[in-house]
Order: sequence, then C-alpha cells, then structure tokens
Amino acid sequence: MIMVKIEVFGTGCMKCKRLMKNVEKAVKELGIDAEIVKVDDIVEIMDRGVMLTPALAVDGEMKISGRVADVKELKEILGG
Repeated sequence: MIMVKIEVFGTGCMKCKRLMKNVEKAVKELGIDAEIVKVDDIVEIMDRGVMLTPALAVDGEMKISGRVADVKELKEILGG
C-alpha cells in the first residue's frame, strides 16, 4: 500500500488542533498508511500559498483551507 502524506497547516490555534485530531481519527478509522505532518512555520505556510488556516493538503494537493473538516468529510477526501 502506498503511504499518503497529509499536511495540516496552522500556527497552533484551536481550529488547527481540532483539524489535526480529526485527521488522526479519520486515518485511524480508515486504517490507511499515512504520514501526518504539522506545518506550523508561517513562512512555509505562506510559501505554499495558504491564505487561511487551518488548511489541509494530501500528497501535496491542497484540499481544505480556512475551516475545520469533520471526520466524515476527511474520510471521503482520503478515499474512504
């Protein structure tokens, strides 16, 4: 199975933390092999073109920006 790279962009606010928890739960429920990376460096966030946090990228492709996705939506994004 191919490992999925999931990046959560945010500087540590409550919404960012909630998105991270939801991502971890979705990955666990789907049983997929994923590398979850927290990107909290503001320069890197801006370099990647993220204007609103929290944001989520899967394998380098931006999927969500400026809101917290629930576990159900994340599972759909991750192919569950």
